[in-house]
Amino acid sequence: MTYPIIEEDGFKYIEAGKGETLVLLHGLMGELSNWELVIEHFKDRYRVIIPILPIYDLPILTLGVKALSRYLHRFLKYKNLNQVVLVGNSLGGHVGLVFTVAHQEFVKALVLTGSSGLYENAFGGSFPRRESYDYIKEKVEFTFYDPATATKELVDDVFKTVNDRSRVIRILTMAKSAIRHNMAKELSKITIPVSLIWGKNDKVTPPEVAEEFHQLLPNSELNWVDKCGHAPMMEHPEIFNTFLDKFLDRILLK
Repeated sequence: MTYPIIEEDGFKYIEAGKGETLVLLHGLMGELSNWELVIEHFKDRYRVIIPILPIYDLPILTLGVKALSRYLHRFLKYKNLNQVVLVGNSLGGHVGLVFTVAHQEFVKALVLTGSSGLYENAFGGSFPRRESYDYIKEKVEFTFYDPATATKELVDDVFKTVNDRSRVIRILTMAKSAIRHNMAKELSKITIPVSLIWGKNDKVTPPEVAEEFHQLLPNSELNWVDKCGHAPMMEHPEIFNTFLDKFLDRILLK
């Protein structure tokens, strides 16, 4: 990542650009670099901020989607941010949903890509065999339509993370929290504009999940990215950025 991580008052984040604020929320295993091409595209016209969600820092007994939502609330208040556009991938989308239900006044619009909150098939439905590099490689490749997107650097990062006993316990705790926290009955409360940008070949949160989000969110649009898995902003960044551009133009120029 070419952007320095800012650390202040217990928060860690990346920030670039000026203008209307986009807050990008990473997934459970997501690196900040997952968003690099999104930052590059939007930083000349928008203020782009990526908070590091404290999955590995919060007390494990309180760790869950709601705890990350409360952290996001504290962060936005600390940065004196209001009427932001939240953009979340996977667990980050789920955190954005929980936060928006509780604090819709902070959010101008919401963008979800491969979001959990209704259903997810984490790690392909099986417990990670941490010691096997080939197994971890296979599971990282499972995330994408094109296995080549799972670079050696990315696989190395995930392998290192899941072989840290403390971290893997937190990952599994967080994943269980996300699965338990089904939001189907709460989504009708979100009346702000929502853009769903979804991989047509997502095996973690399959296309029917996007269709259910679209049905349950009263003010939503659904955009498909062909030949794409769970992270469109990584696998097809140009298409992802085009959809996001059009959505931002529509909601911010009103």
